[in-house]
Amino acid sequence: MPLTDDEKAAFKRDGVLIRRGLVAPNLTRRAISLIDTWYRECLDPEGIPAYSQRTFAPELGNHPDVLALYSKTEAATLACDLLGETSPVSTTQIQIRVPESELPGAQPEKAMHVDGVSCPHLDPQELRTFSLLIGVVLSDINDPQGGALRYLPGGHRTMAQWFSDQWSLGITEQVPPEIDRQDGVSFLGAPGDVLLMHHLVPHTVGRNFAPFPRVMAYFRVSHPEHSRRRLEALRDPWLDYPPLLSVPSYPASQE
Repeated sequence: MPLTDDEKAAFKRDGVLIRRGLVAPNLTRRAISLIDTWYRECLDPEGIPAYSQRTFAPELGNHPDVLALYSKTEAATLACDLLGETSPVSTTQIQIRVPESELPGAQPEKAMHVDGVSCPHLDPQELRTFSLLIGVVLSDINDPQGGALRYLPGGHRTMAQWFSDQWSLGITEQVPPEIDRQDGVSFLGAPGDVLLMHHLVPHTVGRNFAPFPRVMAYFRVSHPEHSRRRLEALRDPWLDYPPLLSVPSYPASQE
């Protein structure tokens, strides 16, 4: 089902949209099986810091059954509803939060950030930005203490202002102090639920105190022009979102 006008307005206001059960169980089961096998047989505990910065199960990043979570579902259509047109997506970021009971302290809480800007593992002059983050839930996430992603609704507008007025390439701070102090809203869900989040929405993730791994598959989606205007897109949150330019910032019922 295409995005409604109210959903587009809510996304413009919050920078976040959630569609429950968007990915069919037969697709999630195949991806879950692949990732679970990798976790049991191939996980290198010493590699967890590197996995956490980039991706777990890197050899599965372009596996057809994992890419299908995006390419064979309505998620790709919703991305086009927001961006108008999209560049091809050829890889998946798999993010796992390992239970503290298995490897205590292996994954400390991440700082509030936006992806690809002033990352600790990147040169501060380097940008690896995109337009839209799509996250597919692949494990039950029913407790904020279970390694849930936490995001700041509306933070995309604050970040765009900061990038316009105070930030420049080379600065190592990822977010302004008022954003860094925020806890954010926990994203809870079940396998097949999908999160669509504006790239500029600041977010973090905590340690996993649940007894099982928290698993998400992320797809970084870009407008075809994004790579040629990364700095401009940091300062103008709707540059990559032409279909939303005429949409009000709040659902009609709240006007």
